[in-house]
Amino acid sequence: MTNILRNKWFKFSIALIITLLMIIWIGSYWLLLGLPILFDVYISKKVHWSFWKKKGVKKQSTAIEWIDAIIFAVVAATIIRMFFIEAYTIPTSSMEKSLLVGDYLFVSKVAYGPKVPNTPLSFPFAHHTMPGTSKTKSYLEWINWPYKRLAGFNEIKRNDVVVFNFPAGDTIVVGRENPDYYSQLRSAAANIKGNDMKKGRNIQPDKEYERVARKYFAQNMEIDTRPVDKRENYIKRCVAVPGDTISSIDGQLYINGKPQEKVGEVQFNYEVRTNGTLINPRKLQEMNISKAEMIHSGSVYHMPLSKEKADKIGKLGNVSSMVKMIHGIGTPEDVFPFSEHYNWNRDNFGPLVIPQKGKTVELNLKTLPLYERAIHAYEGNELSVKDSSIYINGKIADSYTFKMDYYWMMGDNRHKSADSRYWGYVPEDHVVGKASFIWLSLDKEQDGFEKIRWNRIFKWIH
Repeated sequence: MTNILRNKWFKFSIALIITLLMIIWIGSYWLLLGLPILFDVYISKKVHWSFWKKKGVKKQSTAIEWIDAIIFAVVAATIIRMFFIEAYTIPTSSMEKSLLVGDYLFVSKVAYGPKVPNTPLSFPFAHHTMPGTSKTKSYLEWINWPYKRLAGFNEIKRNDVVVFNFPAGDTIVVGRENPDYYSQLRSAAANIKGNDMKKGRNIQPDKEYERVARKYFAQNMEIDTRPVDKRENYIKRCVAVPGDTISSIDGQLYINGKPQEKVGEVQFNYEVRTNGTLINPRKLQEMNISKAEMIHSGSVYHMPLSKEKADKIGKLGNVSSMVKMIHGIGTPEDVFPFSEHYNWNRDNFGPLVIPQKGKTVELNLKTLPLYERAIHAYEGNELSVKDSSIYINGKIADSYTFKMDYYWMMGDNRHKSADSRYWGYVPEDHVVGKASFIWLSLDKEQDGFEKIRWNRIFKWIH
């Protein structure tokens, strides 16, 4: 048996089978041209591929053996990370309490099918910035491959917890990336408009103020762009899939006219008032309500709570009142689609139909804000409006047929989540994978072994 495992033809056969399966999976048969290299590595050995080793020397030095092991580990880990599974950590509270800050996850790339990287020339294990630097790119754009997704096990389903590339992260203000570039641009445009109103100047169209703000940013800040696969990774719950109609009334989501099914621990901000005494910290700790989530001033607390925890807090003897902090209908807020035609906010929006591949929507000046970023930024069309007419790629258009599927992603911590309400749909080419498994969870507010949340280790994500 040992002799068979050492046989060069046996090794070549195993490597050939694995390589052919990978080529079939990837679907690029140009890779077959690399099979002679595989044959030479295992059989003919005409080329010295392991150039760091001394040719013909059976016993290599310790340093060479280490180099050999490191190169193998980097290549193997890169392939696993690119095509199969990747580690991820929860950095913010947007998914609390379903997922907690300090949860370490495995994200399955094969669940929906791994994406072939847009920018394959990149530093191993770095996302978009070189380790130890603040703005040095970890990738080169000499090669830029189009979107291609390999076969996966499943389609994205409602209520899946999904990791994806941040859609509004295509353009960034270097060194000041949060909030996103477009939010900063709208804020600056609003300030310029407000200044004109104060000084009694003629009010210009909003697009003009946005143009002025964009010019100011270009002249005074470092602006950069990122390819899809190098945009920030976000994690949210997919609450609506292509073709769904979504709406929200006072924070209650409706999917296709029906209330969203209960999933995870959805939280909203509450104002809690006591009779003047403090809420017992141990009670808050038992309910896993961290100090970082809470704003406390005297007898008034502001904290995100699920309905179950709100009921428990409301029953405490020293709590005199509780109010769910809902943005009522008509309360202005800077949310998608950023248009005077839609007076929406985080708790009251819709109805909105999620774009679906192959489906056609009507285009007019009212519906255009719902779809213009998808048409222009995500699907690469030239889009303009002249004399109240919409032009796509130079031709008048009154409808558009989508080339990709889109999704609506929201955090379970509804009042502390930058999600689709603030930047719109997530295109299919931005989806990275499915959050599947928590392998470690650390509570930064604790010390020593108490930092480890033992009850969350090796827990499947639902």
